Amino acid sequence: MAPNDSAETIGEATSTVVGRRKAARYIVPVAVAGVAAATIGLVPALASSGDPDLPKISAQELIEKIAASDEEQLSGTFKISTDLGLPLDGLAGSLVPGGGGEGKDAGAAAPQDKLMELTSGTHTLRVAADGPERQKLSVLGDASEYSVIHNQGEVWAYDSTSDEVYHAEAPEGRDGGKHAEKAPKGPEGAPATPKDFAEQALAAAGDTTSVTVDGTAQVAGRDAYQLLIKPKQSGSTIGSVRIAVDAENGVPLKFTLSAASGGKAVVDAGFTKVDFAKPAASTFAFTPPKGAKVTEADELETGKDERGAAQKALPGQLAELEGLAGEGGLNVIGKGWTSIAEIKAPGGKGLPEAGSGDMPAEAQGFLDALGDKVTGKFGSGTVFKTRLVNALLTDDGSVYVGAVTKDALVRAADAAAK
Repeated sequence: MAPNDSAETIGEATSTVVGRRKAARYIVPVAVAGVAAATIGLVPALASSGDPDLPKISAQELIEKIAASDEEQLSGTFKISTDLGLPLDGLAGSLVPGGGGEGKDAGAAAPQDKLMELTSGTHTLRVAADGPERQKLSVLGDASEYSVIHNQGEVWAYDSTSDEVYHAEAPEGRDGGKHAEKAPKGPEGAPATPKDFAEQALAAAGDTTSVTVDGTAQVAGRDAYQLLIKPKQSGSTIGSVRIAVDAENGVPLKFTLSAASGGKAVVDAGFTKVDFAKPAASTFAFTPPKGAKVTEADELETGKDERGAAQKALPGQLAELEGLAGEGGLNVIGKGWTSIAEIKAPGGKGLPEAGSGDMPAEAQGFLDALGDKVTGKFGSGTVFKTRLVNALLTDDGSVYVGAVTKDALVRAADAAAK
């Protein structure tokens, strides 16, 4: 293993990475599992081992190598694995207002709901990309397959289990064209490859972050450098982010997010096979199977007011957060890895009481199992915990959420109560 510089870097270099998103991205939006998942927006994956002898490189040079990566054509397979420490499957609809995506039933093939399955457990995915206009992502089951295809101006999704199809027009200007101002202002979509995860992590790097090169590895048969990102601040639930970067072309091949508490990785996303050759055009062709039920996105009801329009652009809880921000109800406390979102709920209401009929029994039992009662200068409330993101909901309806410890949330609420 060749020695590597342990150098720290700050905002300028990392903003370059975020600013040059040349790798293909999947544009289909994903519903988020409540405020917690909306805060981090992460999905999962895998790992490989090996320590090839590579030339010395500094952290600054490696970040610049990621930024300069222009590989827009690839195909491959990767595994995704997430362990947030809570059972998310099947609970998004009950815990998230509007979590079902579009107002009317969008069908079993709708990406907003289907891709929520990736927020827990281990999954195998097959991906292909040919520039910004053609991408395909397939989630492989034991005897089933779910695929999302973006082919120029159209998005198709097909669920082989239910034999249902979802069809939508791709948002104009998604890839920076002349109509970019018409594109929805919501998230560009689910992170689809380790590069997407890497850009999100590097965006947070600054004077609160340590970024170093920590040896080498081999991922999907390719030599890679390992970029290690760690918070300098105490109080964060995030221990480290490790990104394996292709030594030849700078494409991130693997992403691992570890909790400060140790144990199994919270998010582990990596290629098991990757090829940077141009995929065949037929890869992105799709015709609905004969007899399949087809749901057209533009026929779905999204509401007649401005909030309905926001929910179309921002699935689920993100729309609620945007609305609160517009009303002055969203405030960010602190910075970097220990930043906390403070949300003032309209009406000053906390959690519905058990048996009130305002919360499904399944969701109530789930919240009771997760919650810890706390008190402070702010009064009293409940802290809901995962391995990564914690949230404090006070009895007067305020919410404090972040990738921070329970004590950090209580301190933030106390400070706001002064």
